[in-house]
Amino acid sequence: QMRLVESGGGSVPAGASLTLSCTATNADSIVNYCMAWFRQAPGKEREAVSTISTDGSVFYPISLKDRIFISRDNGKKSVYLQMNKMKSQDTAQYFCAAAYGRCHGVKASEFNYWGQGTQVTVSS
Repeated sequence: QMRLVESGGGSVPAGASLTLSCTATNADSIVNYCMAWFRQAPGKEREAVSTISTDGSVFYPISLKDRIFISRDNGKKSVYLQMNKMKSQDTAQYFCAAAYGRCHGVKASEFNYWGQGTQVTVSS
């Protein structure tokens, strides 16, 4: 069964940039998987940050689209999330997720593989 391992989280000042990485292990390939990043702040629901489909098409929420960039490297079985001009409201646990097939939606329930998460803290 596919396992997802996130890395790259940490504490950064407001305005900084940060890139998160997610690597799939125990999997032959991610080429046929929709890959996604979600985040969850304390007391809040898990929300989609970005998705990238099997053909490279991406989704960004309107509130984030000017500050984030998702990419994937199928050869490395990895997906990345670059976040720029970070704000204190970006503070959350960030999770990598995967679902077989093309991306169809952004509900957490549509994804059946999850990483353990990596904490991102932005200080103002």
